[in-house]
Amino acid sequence: MKTHDSPAVFYLSECLFFFDNKNNMPEKDKRQQTEDVTRTKGNDFDDFYLKRELLMGIFEKGFEKPSPIQEETIPIALAGRDILARAKNGTGKTASFVIPCLEKIEPEKNFIQVLVLVPTRELALQTSQVTKELGKHLKVEVMVTTGGTSLKDDIMRLYNPVHILVATPGRVLDLANKGVANLANCGLFVMDEADKLLSPEFQPLIEQVIAFLPRERQMLMFSATFPITVKDFRDRFLQRPYEINLMEQLTLKGVSQYYAYVEERQKIHCLNTLFSKLQINQSIIFCNSVNRVELLAKKITELGYSCFYIHAKMLQAHRNRVFHDFRNGGCRNLVCSDLFTRGIDIQAVNVVINFDFPKNSETYLHRIGRSGRFGHLGIAINFVTYEDRFNLYKIEQELGTEIKAIPPQIDPAQYVS
Repeated sequence: MKTHDSPAVFYLSECLFFFDNKNNMPEKDKRQQTEDVTRTKGNDFDDFYLKRELLMGIFEKGFEKPSPIQEETIPIALAGRDILARAKNGTGKTASFVIPCLEKIEPEKNFIQVLVLVPTRELALQTSQVTKELGKHLKVEVMVTTGGTSLKDDIMRLYNPVHILVATPGRVLDLANKGVANLANCGLFVMDEADKLLSPEFQPLIEQVIAFLPRERQMLMFSATFPITVKDFRDRFLQRPYEINLMEQLTLKGVSQYYAYVEERQKIHCLNTLFSKLQINQSIIFCNSVNRVELLAKKITELGYSCFYIHAKMLQAHRNRVFHDFRNGGCRNLVCSDLFTRGIDIQAVNVVINFDFPKNSETYLHRIGRSGRFGHLGIAINFVTYEDRFNLYKIEQELGTEIKAIPPQIDPAQYVS
């Protein structure tokens, strides 16, 4: 039991005083939430004895109480243990590692102290943004670097102090090899979406990056799925890791899943019907190829609906603009390829449509996780052709979930908070 002399209670009261006087407290989110984020132990953020300035950033961001993954991760990370955490996307996972990273930074030491690796540019941008927002009252310098952007600009930026570096593997390895990104004193290494980072495409790069880190380091790994590559990596590189598994059910509890059997030529008509019947706040529509993304976006626009599109072959600046505008509500519908499936957190999205049914359960899991973020309600509708029927069955079996036939009417209470 804390007394009123507790520094954490003092910090909390100071934070609330700050909000009352500056009117910075965000409007309370009154939408219904599911057990993915509400089934907690009852902790508060001040129970973790965080810096006053960090608590200010947390409450100003709109976080009221830690989610289950945050409750499990934050105190263990603060204690210095390696962590291997399995948690669903959309449950507060990013903040669960960003908060201890910010707490551990010593701003007076002008070198890279934390390296966060993610598999995509979009996730890197989002993670760095969350880090900056939570740490806005701390004197912590956050930098994001990814492929497809100016290497010269990154080199110039690294001549100035950087405490937290958020990066994709290829770019940070390039900067380390050039002697520009000095990781010799980087004592905290985070891997988000570790299953993707340890794919054949990235794993050799990851191991080369680790060679630049100090021998005495702390590692935090997060993944929704645990393929054998993750387990092998754990055994080789993590020291007595504390393992967290909040994945009794792989899919988010708040996401209702349906399929519609359609012929390829009927898909546009079915999509038009859904647009007219569903109460869409924002939707993401997935295709299996870049060419189909642009064609479908054009068709949707011709039907009279506002639509953006994004895919891997677009220029990075264009992708950033589309992502920014969609996130800020500039358009209701976004057509995209699987570039957009990992970790993208836009809480206004309540509808995901798989215009093309995915080939594997991992892709399916990440796609439908774009709705129902942070315990809110969402719906996933899958267009399934005759050729997709075996994939549908396989994905249901692998994920231990049921994808139901779409009914004539869908109750908005299932996906409209």
